[in-house]
Amino acid sequence: MKFKFNRIYFIYFLVLLGIEILIAVFLKSGFIRHTFGDYLVVILIFYFFKSFVKANDITIGIATLVIAYVIEFLQLTNMLSYFGLEHSKWANLIFGNYFSIQDLLAYTLGVLTVTSLEIKKTIPIKTAYKLK
Repeated sequence: MKFKFNRIYFIYFLVLLGIEILIAVFLKSGFIRHTFGDYLVVILIFYFFKSFVKANDITIGIATLVIAYVIEFLQLTNMLSYFGLEHSKWANLIFGNYFSIQDLLAYTLGVLTVTSLEIKKTIPIKTAYKLK
């Protein structure tokens, strides 16, 4: 693992951050806010890591998924109350306030999607598909 800034991945991160902010500001409920937003947030985190760390895509994917899972499972506790942030709109938005198996599924699918896309990008076509 090496630390190296990658401008392209940082741009991906910023675009996804913009989309996530738009979702948070304009959508208060529904599939896109609750499920698709969770799907996108792990892709955002993945690209944030890829912006600064040169490492194996699977390693970054696993690290991203672990972070997402830890935050989700912390929602089973009164973590925000412990830090006095239970009334903070931003803390509730970022860390959430209730546990959901559906969120775990969205995180998993998001990491699988971005990791497989990145791996596919690095495999030469002739290796991936036996062309005759």
